[in-house]
Amino acid sequence: MKNNSDTPKPASTFPYGDYAPDKLKEAADRAMDHYLKPDDSEPEPKPSVQLFTVSDSVDTEALLANLSETLASANAVLSDLMFDLDGSRRHVALAVAQMIELGTLLANKALDRVELRT
Repeated sequence: MKNNSDTPKPASTFPYGDYAPDKLKEAADRAMDHYLKPDDSEPEPKPSVQLFTVSDSVDTEALLANLSETLASANAVLSDLMFDLDGSRRHVALAVAQMIELGTLLANKALDRVELRT
């Protein structure tokens, strides 16, 4: 009968040798953290599909002033176009011009209120 101590042990497939409790615990903690620990870092922002954006750093007064100027420009373009239109198309253009004018009035009133606060 052979003694069990004389039998060679099979080669270990454990990557840290036969016994490395610190490294084993470290690897287990990393694996558990990977699957269970919430990620505290902020996710990378998704790229915007918008062609134009407005910077968050622009103050309200500047936004309202630009809105008012944009509406005035749209109104000028539409007013010029209306002279070339007849019938129902001209009425539609006049209705859009009135909506633009209403938007301009609202923007200017908001701009007046912002200027009063500062």
